[in-house]
Amino acid sequence: MEKRLAYVALLPVLLLTLRILPLPSGSPNGSGGAGGEGKTLPPPASRYVVRFLEYRRAEEHREYLDGELRGAALAASWRWVERRNPAAAFPTDFAVLEIRDAHREAVVAAVRALGRVRDVHADATYSRSVLSAADRPPPGRGKLFTAMSFEGEEEGRETANSSSVTWGRRLLLQRSQVTSLFGAERLWGKGFTGKKVKMAIFDTGIRADHPHFRNIKERTNWTNEDTLNDNLGHGTFVAGVIAGQDAECPGFAPDTEIYAFRVFTDAQISYTSWFLDAFNYAITIGMDVLNLSIGGPDYLDLPFVEKVWELTANNIIMVSAIGNDGPLYGTLNNPADQSDVIGVGGIDYNNHIASFSSRGMTTWELPHGYGRVKPDVVAYSRDIIGSKISTGCKTLSGTSVASPVVAGVVCLLFSVIPEDKRKSVLNPAAMKQALVEGASKLPGPNMYEQGAGKLDLWQSYEILKNYQPRASIFPTTLDFTDCPYFWPFCRQPMYAGAMPVIFNATILNGMGVIGYVKDQPLWQPSEDIGNLLSVHFTYSDVIWPWTGYLALHLQVKDEGSQFSGIINGNVTLTIYTPAAHGESSPRTSTCVLYLKIKVVPTPVRSKRILWDQYHNIKYPSGYVPRDSLNVHNDILDWHGDHLHTNFHILFNMLRDAGYYIETLGSPLTCFDASNYGTLLMVDLEDEYFDEEIQKLRDDVIHKGLGIALFAEWYHVDTMVKMTFFDENTRSWWTPITGGANIPALNELLAPFGIALGDKILTGDFSINGEQTHYASGTDIVQFPAGGFLHSFQLQENSKSAQDHIGTIDPENSQEKNKLSSILGMMEAGEGRIAVYGDSNCLDSSHMVTNCYWLLRKILEFTGDRVKDPVLFSKAAQLKFPVFENIHQPSRRSDVNFSTYSTVIGKELICHQDSRFEVRGTKGYGVQPTGTTRKLPEYQMDESSSSPNVTIQIPDSRQDKVERLQINLSTPDAAKFDDKRDYFGFIGHEEV
Repeated sequence: MEKRLAYVALLPVLLLTLRILPLPSGSPNGSGGAGGEGKTLPPPASRYVVRFLEYRRAEEHREYLDGELRGAALAASWRWVERRNPAAAFPTDFAVLEIRDAHREAVVAAVRALGRVRDVHADATYSRSVLSAADRPPPGRGKLFTAMSFEGEEEGRETANSSSVTWGRRLLLQRSQVTSLFGAERLWGKGFTGKKVKMAIFDTGIRADHPHFRNIKERTNWTNEDTLNDNLGHGTFVAGVIAGQDAECPGFAPDTEIYAFRVFTDAQISYTSWFLDAFNYAITIGMDVLNLSIGGPDYLDLPFVEKVWELTANNIIMVSAIGNDGPLYGTLNNPADQSDVIGVGGIDYNNHIASFSSRGMTTWELPHGYGRVKPDVVAYSRDIIGSKISTGCKTLSGTSVASPVVAGVVCLLFSVIPEDKRKSVLNPAAMKQALVEGASKLPGPNMYEQGAGKLDLWQSYEILKNYQPRASIFPTTLDFTDCPYFWPFCRQPMYAGAMPVIFNATILNGMGVIGYVKDQPLWQPSEDIGNLLSVHFTYSDVIWPWTGYLALHLQVKDEGSQFSGIINGNVTLTIYTPAAHGESSPRTSTCVLYLKIKVVPTPVRSKRILWDQYHNIKYPSGYVPRDSLNVHNDILDWHGDHLHTNFHILFNMLRDAGYYIETLGSPLTCFDASNYGTLLMVDLEDEYFDEEIQKLRDDVIHKGLGIALFAEWYHVDTMVKMTFFDENTRSWWTPITGGANIPALNELLAPFGIALGDKILTGDFSINGEQTHYASGTDIVQFPAGGFLHSFQLQENSKSAQDHIGTIDPENSQEKNKLSSILGMMEAGEGRIAVYGDSNCLDSSHMVTNCYWLLRKILEFTGDRVKDPVLFSKAAQLKFPVFENIHQPSRRSDVNFSTYSTVIGKELICHQDSRFEVRGTKGYGVQPTGTTRKLPEYQMDESSSSPNVTIQIPDSRQDKVERLQINLSTPDAAKFDDKRDYFGFIGHEEV
């Protein structure tokens, strides 16, 4: 796993969306600017957040910028935006500038070059929609932050004790009072009610005289609207769940001090700068707990994410909802996916995971590592009862409802600790320890659905009341024999010769905001047989704020190739924290992680599949469009494209069929093809090193590797139509690729005489009675003689009328039901290749019908040489090669692809998810040349501040296909027949 800072520092804020929403009427109030007070700036212009290295008064920052940017050309090109809010009375670490588009690059470059300036980012717009949890909006323009509620919102549904209330209604009311279900009354009876706990509610505000609240301490407005009141009801509802005192809809901690931060307008719009100011103010006035019932998929919004770190580093416990994008996996929302934030998922009253609750794992760490367990805990999220805007109660559903349930519990638990000891004992890590260690594990859901389990208020109280600062690891046990909780690890045993199995645990350091790992973690097997397990570790250099990671890289040694059994043992890790105030020596704590692994003999080659994760590009960091253009409610391909996220059902199917699947997050040079029957390549968007292309050709022809490739659409005109102008950054944003990177795949397949086209095909077809839906797939335009090629009548949509988000209009299709080739299979030397033009039938996110049956047939061919009589019928065999060169798509010349790629402009190197013997080298069978690769179209512009902004670059691409097209009957194998042991390049000490 790469270091967290490295991930977050990759890119500036990303404003990825396809639907243009209007900005609020007037951006945040501003006046003054360079050259004099009240100077107006003619449009068009956009706003930028300028972050400074130090906190200073706004006037000082402004004088500094005025003095440094006095150039005549620059002075008239920018304006200081005055921020009139409560934070204006205190020092700040950022400014907001309005910069004219005509001089944007020059001004931004000049500001970035200043000594006091840390960086410059667009002031992103946050859009939030109050919709059903089951009817989430597609991501809007700007950084989408959505309320993540509300299934079943009914403003008019008030509670009452009257004879007209039915028995079912009474039951609903009873069940909705989650304070009773979690046993809050037991703590109330002990005198704990949230007294002297300062709770910040970042939402839509609240009325000052609301009858449900007796302790509203402060209301602040951070928007450009002149009101403190809640005109939508969400902020009031959240506050009611946390601290309401009404008998019909009581909150958990009725004496909590409420600080209502109105950060969203009535139009559900906010800005990064509003959040930054509000966060700074929360730090300044010493909040204890903060609830955010919002979230979005972009965890690379640097100003926002780093301010959350600063917030928790200042001992503010943040609780946030994980999102309503369930039941899809890999759909965690930020900031709930951050390790220093308590991320909350949802359950119903039957203790089942709510269908709408987002699922893990986190995707920050992909492709080279493995995601963390999230959510942290789950709480009731259906038909929760809370306060209405003015009076009365209503019910809502969603994880934004579960979040204040946990936030209310946190306030209640906070008041358990004597006030004079709270700040020395309680912190974000300590509170998370109490919650996850006290939680009740639910039978059935796995760890990426329920985290530590269902919130248990009383057990957390028992842990916290006598809490002593310590460090711990979450989860505390890795029992890979415990199914289904430890899915996917419990679904596939380990064996010798496999890629490392990576588990990414979270370090919780309740001893201090900053900590360090004292010595190397130690693997201590319970029995001698445990020495067959090789355990390597990567971990946080610095544990900050309060949390870090411990990644275990597990492998069975080669001498265990015939072993079958269970390996037990412990991993011990010692954490130390600098001495606290008044202490003379550092604090230390030893964490123990119990490990239980099932091991089986190494499977036969034909049953081993290698999944290519390395060549996947996801959101963030790039605008990667969805694979199926007929899907309207999820416009971004952002679920990780991993076997354990949106391909998790595929993973289970393959295991049920007896296959063993390993994941490669490194280049194709980093595996030994003789170990695998099939390389499975699904929905890939990245480029390929020349060495990868050459090695894969040799792996197939000489080493008998099978390739099963599932592609996607790639049509330049469609991508152009999906381009939009973002009013926020005043720049054009465009897809960096299609559903898959067909030009790159064609280079990879060129040595075998295979090429894919640029058609977008949709329709249904049947093979031997198996019905399959083809959703926005592509066609095969080149295939060699002797291969088997299947064609079907499908609707071509690549030339049809499409709107700005690329939605297909079947009625306007110019070409319907043409015969198109979509499935091809061939033998190449000792190996086998199968190509299919669509991956949606394997992707559980937007699947219409699955094609698992087809994949099984393909794997029987690629891995075990079994030829299905239908797929390999004489009628499908080509007597002559298919060659339609005119339909091969070319790369776009106007996209700075190197910003997102792990190949373009990068060095070929094997990462920590490849075999240890080749990690840090160029890989197996490849001489370490130390070269990097850059395609002519993908020129690197390191000074570009907007990664998705299109740039005009001359198309100087040289056609590589001819160079790579090799006669398969007389392959040039000299380069690949070097028998030296490249596994001996570098030695690693086993821990």
